[in-house]
Amino acid sequence: MQLTVNDDIYLRSLTPHDADALFKATDESRLFLREWLPWLDGIQTADNSRHFIEWTNALEADNRALIFGIFFEDQLVGTAGYNTIDSRNRIGKIGYWLSEKVNGKGIMRQSIKEIVDYGFSKLELNRIEICCATENVKSRRIPKSLGFTYEGEIRDGEWLYDHYVNHHIYGMLKKEWPVRA
Repeated sequence: MQLTVNDDIYLRSLTPHDADALFKATDESRLFLREWLPWLDGIQTADNSRHFIEWTNALEADNRALIFGIFFEDQLVGTAGYNTIDSRNRIGKIGYWLSEKVNGKGIMRQSIKEIVDYGFSKLELNRIEICCATENVKSRRIPKSLGFTYEGEIRDGEWLYDHYVNHHIYGMLKKEWPVRA
């Protein structure tokens, strides 16, 4: 599946053929991403990236997740999508990361807007959530800029290598979108 964001950005379901490019994007930004992502130590080879892709494809086939590769100027530069989909309650939870070399270009905001549009129009979600570490200012800008409502703080929401971090939770309801975006 592919979603076109603009002339330079598209989102596409990953295949095992993307494993080398995904590993390269991850590895090149390892120190940058490590500040907020707890899974980096588990990605040491392209084979680890291949297993991640196969795992997310299985979740997608079971309608439990939908993860896209983010392509900027035809280069894989990150991932974004629904880390979990609760079909019964029609709730999707979005997660995302982007390579350091393209950070700050508006790529993620535009990609998340497209993913939210898709969630409400095609997946028929009623609610979409984004959780961000309270100190991760860049990540928190995304839901704020798209009109998500700040709903509170989750204390010790995630174990990050050697300590817990709190999370801010943001929500958007279908009836609020795209009016607030």
